[in-house]
Amino acid sequence: MQQLLLFHTPAPLADPPEAKAPETNSTGQLTAAHVPTAPATPTGAGRRRCRTPHPRAAAHALALQHLDLADAIAGNFARRTIHPFEDLRQVAIIGLLKAAERFKPSGGRPFRPYARTYANGEIIHYLRDSGFAIKVPLSWRDLHASSRKLLRQGVPPGQLPQRLGITPERWQEIQEACSVTLVALPPET
Repeated sequence: MQQLLLFHTPAPLADPPEAKAPETNSTGQLTAAHVPTAPATPTGAGRRRCRTPHPRAAAHALALQHLDLADAIAGNFARRTIHPFEDLRQVAIIGLLKAAERFKPSGGRPFRPYARTYANGEIIHYLRDSGFAIKVPLSWRDLHASSRKLLRQGVPPGQLPQRLGITPERWQEIQEACSVTLVALPPET
């Protein structure tokens, strides 16, 4: 029964039985006679296939160099909304990738401001698409987001109006307005 090896470490090459000192020419440089030849392998064995680089490899590398920008932008939006940082970070990275694909260094503009515009735009589109169905005042959305954070911290729901500094009636109105979200239905076929 043969054993399958997952990690194969090649054995060190043994010295040839007749090891000679390297030959040098009159100027002291080594000659071709000292260069060891590769061991004979069957045709095609041991060859590596040359891969062509991915067409967007350079753009992806540029975007990866600026992941800190995606973190900063996602953090800014995560503090102001109820959306998790990780989701917003992924959307910001998509914006960085789009910016890196369209970026032209010959334009004279640095990449970071250019990428910031794309990452901000991607997050704004994401928030718009997953946002409210009716126009809710910004102050109400901020109070609703604050209430969600308080709930995650363990504050009982009955104490939210008091902690937010509003009346229970106003809180009920804010909850009703902010709980209506847009639901995208698949097209009928």
